[in-house]
Amino acid sequence: MTNTPDESSFESQVLERLTALQRSDEELQQEVERFNDRFTNYQQATQWVVQLAFTLIASATLTVIITAILKR
Repeated sequence: MTNTPDESSFESQVLERLTALQRSDEELQQEVERFNDRFTNYQQATQWVVQLAFTLIASATLTVIITAILKR
């Protein structure tokens, strides 16, 4: 079986497209990895903000209760 110029050209085009797809896939995987890192950071920051808010609410509530009790 002899490769004609058309067949080898077709094969090289297919190989070029496969290589391009592989590069695209690798870039997409890197982008997804960066997104996952950002999302994890965002999630942790949100948890810290919620914890801080509850701590501030709790301390303010205790301050009001203690102040009300001590003024009697």
